[in-house]
Amino acid sequence: MTVFIVALFLPKSVHFTVPGAAPRGSASEKKQPGKPAAVEKQPSLFQSTNMTPPQTPIDDNKPDGPFTNEDGLRVQIPKVEPSEDGLRAPADRSSPTWGGRPDQPMSRANSPPPPSLVDPGRLLQQKAKELGRQGVTQPRPLTRSDSHDRVFAHASWKIVNADQGNGGLRNAAEAAFREGQMDRCTWVGTLGMPTDALQGTQQLQDIEDRLATEHEMLAVICSDKDFDGHYSHYCKQILWPVFHYQLPDSPKSKAYEDHSWKYYVNLNQAFADKIVKNWKRGDVIWIHDYHLLLLPAMLRKKLPDAKIGFFLHVPFPSSEVFRCLGTRKQLLEGMLGANLVGFQIHEYTRHFLQTCSRLLSAEATPDGLQLEDRFVDVVSLPIGIDPVSLSQHREEAAVKNWLALLRERYAGKKLIVARDKLDKVRGVRQKLLSYELFLNTNPEWRGNTVLIQVALSTSEKSELDATVSDIVTRVNSSWANLAYQPLVYLKQDIDYAQYLALLSMADALMITSQREGMNLTSHEYLFCQDGKICEKKHGSLILSEFTGTSSLFGGHELSVNPWDHRACANAIKKAIEMSDEEKEQRWTKLIEVVNHHTGAHWFTEFMARLDHVYEEQHRQDQTSVPRLSLQTLVQQYSRTERRLFILDFEGTLVNWGPVNKIIPSSPQRTVDILNDLLLDERNTIYVMSGRRPEELDRLFQRVPNLGLIAENGCFLKDCDSADWIEMADAKQIRTWKQSVKSIMTYYLERTPGAEIEDRRCSLIFHYKSAEDYGAALRQASDCASHINDACEEQRVHAMAMDGCVLVEPIDWTKMTAAQKIFADLRARMAPDDKNHSPVDFLMVVGDGREDEKVFKWANALGEDGTVKEVVTVSLGMRNTEARTTLTQGVSGVLMALQKLASIA
Repeated sequence: MTVFIVALFLPKSVHFTVPGAAPRGSASEKKQPGKPAAVEKQPSLFQSTNMTPPQTPIDDNKPDGPFTNEDGLRVQIPKVEPSEDGLRAPADRSSPTWGGRPDQPMSRANSPPPPSLVDPGRLLQQKAKELGRQGVTQPRPLTRSDSHDRVFAHASWKIVNADQGNGGLRNAAEAAFREGQMDRCTWVGTLGMPTDALQGTQQLQDIEDRLATEHEMLAVICSDKDFDGHYSHYCKQILWPVFHYQLPDSPKSKAYEDHSWKYYVNLNQAFADKIVKNWKRGDVIWIHDYHLLLLPAMLRKKLPDAKIGFFLHVPFPSSEVFRCLGTRKQLLEGMLGANLVGFQIHEYTRHFLQTCSRLLSAEATPDGLQLEDRFVDVVSLPIGIDPVSLSQHREEAAVKNWLALLRERYAGKKLIVARDKLDKVRGVRQKLLSYELFLNTNPEWRGNTVLIQVALSTSEKSELDATVSDIVTRVNSSWANLAYQPLVYLKQDIDYAQYLALLSMADALMITSQREGMNLTSHEYLFCQDGKICEKKHGSLILSEFTGTSSLFGGHELSVNPWDHRACANAIKKAIEMSDEEKEQRWTKLIEVVNHHTGAHWFTEFMARLDHVYEEQHRQDQTSVPRLSLQTLVQQYSRTERRLFILDFEGTLVNWGPVNKIIPSSPQRTVDILNDLLLDERNTIYVMSGRRPEELDRLFQRVPNLGLIAENGCFLKDCDSADWIEMADAKQIRTWKQSVKSIMTYYLERTPGAEIEDRRCSLIFHYKSAEDYGAALRQASDCASHINDACEEQRVHAMAMDGCVLVEPIDWTKMTAAQKIFADLRARMAPDDKNHSPVDFLMVVGDGREDEKVFKWANALGEDGTVKEVVTVSLGMRNTEARTTLTQGVSGVLMALQKLASIA
């Protein structure tokens, strides 16, 4: 069995040796006439002390492109030279934009795509085609890339560790492999560089072969245009902002959406083709992040039996935000191709379930989504760090050298550190403003507190850059002196040794993200605060409440709202003035969470969950559930003495009728068969339905000694009784009905032709007779989602059904009624027999989703030996908990019951 780990970037990339190219960091590269000197390759925290208030920080002239480290996630790479034998390459933080690196080909993508489908460029292309049809040829002008391509087609190359991609995922996979939790895995992803220049060359084939044979990696080769449109435009201009609650309302974003979507589809399809070609039965496919949302469904279409997991590393927004995407349904349906969909925290899981319920009208349960033909499990499972690897890196000599320098330079000062990507969602601006307010309102800490902000630059020159630079200048101009600089601002990353030394020496780490999937920097900081390599320990953590990590720490961190500058300033003051005892208490609680939610734990737990849900889903699939054997059923029935039948009514004993219409009488055949079965005193029969008690009394008045379950478990009538037992709490029912009815009325006014049916313990929103069924379906989905959101604490659940939305209590169901029946039968047994089961034959037959809980309950009684013979039968075409199915519908059920009734 092979585990395919599928992510946009492979952990490996390719570097070429190009004749005549100046190596990075050479003298010719560092200084050119008329240009400022470039920033050194590995920036340092310890440049010469500014003797005057510093200037506004200059740009480092090295913006990131599509192939730089993904979203600032650190890939831990020790300092060894790149080589073909698999040694890791140093993390190169000075990579220029895509296609501009001297050791990799240039991109042939034309970026950005045209803002309109009817634009001059397109008209020129049409004109060129027309000229071509008339026999007029236009030669292609030679470009700089022509000679560039010829060089790379024959240049020597080597496989090196990539410095872009999801570092948390790679660290987790390596930890799982090191601990023996994973035997074999194959990475699937792109090379992290343009490949058009190599198309059709032996070079590219050799690269693919070496990656596959020596590193067990499958390279997905796509055109530069597809990658650029997919990643630089659709992912970064559309998906990334929306998933972080930044609506795509700028003209720039709107111009890209329609045109870049096709590139997003193309790249996902390229991944699907590569995996399908290499997949073998029994292999596991685990897909990662928002770049590949369509891939699960594409694979499910080609590999219906594949075991597919999907994990989203970024936040999943609320339905109100996600619905702004023009391709929202395609993205959701793509994700639902997986057997298991994973998110970092419960909040993202809840948003996903609500969004699918609202936009796809799928039935959402606490465990996942019930689709028409299968069930998709949904789980929240936070990722973590690799403490073993981190501990090893901390022991390196470089880290200890930087620690010594930090102690000397910042002796006697409180050190606050931060490391963020400089984009709108990381909250760098809010952090610096809060720090400025802290210094303004706490003069006693001026001269004794330093904030070191490491900012990973972006390729966009935005207003944020200038704003942050102005704040840095203002703060340093106000409070700096010959020996003190209150704010150290580096608009570039630092090497890993400096980073670990900084985390170890810090008195506080400050994170003010406006939205973030997890933030593992906080985990690394807490781990580095154990005092093993530095005398400072148990530093404070100031953490935005909008990070995924915040939901794990249980309030032991200093939680802040990034937009509340005064509260953030107060948090800084509390962090540096906190007593050692309180720091240790908080750190002890926080490190317990970090040590539990490790990367290895996340990796192995997800794989274990995927194995479990795959087996469950496969067992419940209609194609896997065997047909009911009448011969076996008769044998089970004949060798038992105390028999209990729990039979659904609509769709099982009679053909389905409208829920809001009373059937005048039961078909005579059904009544006769039930009476024949009840002639045997060893048989006990209960019929369960969603109808009112008075309706069932009228329907079955000609069947004496028949037990009834009304309104899906809210009312129960025993076999030997004429009275109904109200199972539900009447006071609680009245309370939630008031809330739910007001919500239903709101949607009723907007859905002409719909109606509300008020039952004793449930409410039904009927829209099958609406004037505009399409609009009514959307209103019904919104209604169900609204009720589930607003009334969750009132223990009710809205479920979308065929032509209606049913709202009923969670605590009283057909299963709770069945449990009451079973308990009552046991209570009636003689005292000496109460240790035994009241029945030795149990048969449950149903066709709806509300019957699944009864199937599950009955199967459990058979598995633990409580009931000798258990038969569960489903008539529906969906996946089911039942152990057998009947394809003949109502006639098949009646035939089976009639066969049993004929046995003397």
